[in-house]
Amino acid sequence: MLINFFKKLSSFLLRHKILALLLIVVLAVAIYFGRKAIFTTTTQPEYQTATVTKGTVVQTVSASGSVVTSKDLPVTTEASGVVSQVLVKDGDQVTQGQTIAQIQPDSTTQQKQAAAWSSYLQAQNSLNSANASLNTLQNTLFTANQKFINDAVARDLDTTDPTYIEENATWLAAEANYKNQQIVIEQAKTNLTSAWMSYQQISSTITAPASGVINDLTITPGALVTTSTSSNSSSGSIPTKIGSVTLQGPVQVQVDLSEIDAPNVKIGQKATLTLDAFPDKTFTGKIASIDTTGSVSSGVTTYPAIITLDDGADNIYPNMSASANIITDVKNNVLIVPNSAIVTNNNQTQVRVLQNGQVSLVDVQTGIASDSETEITSGLSEGQAVVVGALTTGTTTSSSTSIFGGSNRTFGGGERVIVGGRGG
Repeated sequence: MLINFFKKLSSFLLRHKILALLLIVVLAVAIYFGRKAIFTTTTQPEYQTATVTKGTVVQTVSASGSVVTSKDLPVTTEASGVVSQVLVKDGDQVTQGQTIAQIQPDSTTQQKQAAAWSSYLQAQNSLNSANASLNTLQNTLFTANQKFINDAVARDLDTTDPTYIEENATWLAAEANYKNQQIVIEQAKTNLTSAWMSYQQISSTITAPASGVINDLTITPGALVTTSTSSNSSSGSIPTKIGSVTLQGPVQVQVDLSEIDAPNVKIGQKATLTLDAFPDKTFTGKIASIDTTGSVSSGVTTYPAIITLDDGADNIYPNMSASANIITDVKNNVLIVPNSAIVTNNNQTQVRVLQNGQVSLVDVQTGIASDSETEITSGLSEGQAVVVGALTTGTTTSSSTSIFGGSNRTFGGGERVIVGGRGG
């Protein structure tokens, strides 16, 4: 009987093609709207949360700069010739001024040595002359002072008396000349020191520039030492490095602080540093000094600070780039939340709190903050869940009405909450 039904239906549809086409269209529309009514997509909120906990917050200030002193000081000479003696070896302890090597100078160096020694003697003579003049001026000052006291003060002359005025002026002039001569002497001492250092640099005797450990010696007896010329050098020669002395003192780094950070940095605060030359090593140190005068460049004010390293490393040289994190404050056993939990509305600091599936904004007071966490001083309690991120997820549910009838059903989930750790 079923076979006969389909045969009759097929015969009917073939005779009534238009009616068959309409029937197919109606059926397709019914299926489309029926499915859309059954399966509707709604958007439910999804939250990422963290728990309010107690812990430690470390507040830091970041700054960059470079090495201003290093543990290695070069040993150089401007003399040229043949090395006759090397009196130390790598690893030896040396003191400042100790002889390291001797050079048999060539004729060019001998001429420069003679000129440098002559300059030194002239500087010494100038200092001696300045000292002699100071003694003369001191005697003149004493004489003028005594004459003023004996004539003007002892006789109780009025300040308008010609004798008082003249002898007072003579005394003041003598005093001024004496003080000026003291400045001349200081300049002469500086010139003498400079002349002696120039002579030492061209000397056949190479000495240690400071106390420490000798390293990186590049000369041996019989080796030839040559120099090149430079218009920037006072002697016309570029110093030749023949070794280095590892200093006993610490390495120092200068960093530039911004106007905002400078008031929070104090002498003695600890810091961690990295040097571009040592990317896998972290150094520690302390703030040794801060230049509160600051400097202005291109309209930007910075305040240089010196950090003394607790422990250095070999081959740290001046001008190496450095980055520092200066610890300005530490709070222990305080309430903390991730920085991403903090929001600001109308200049009010707030945190989104999740409770019973509902999110509410809570006013809070904050303390110090690190790069990842913020101290909460009021408004929250330990253990509360705070929102640190919000996502959206689609859930498929049935419509409240269906053209096919039936009850409402849920094919997906409702609101979903992801509870994260402190780091969120």
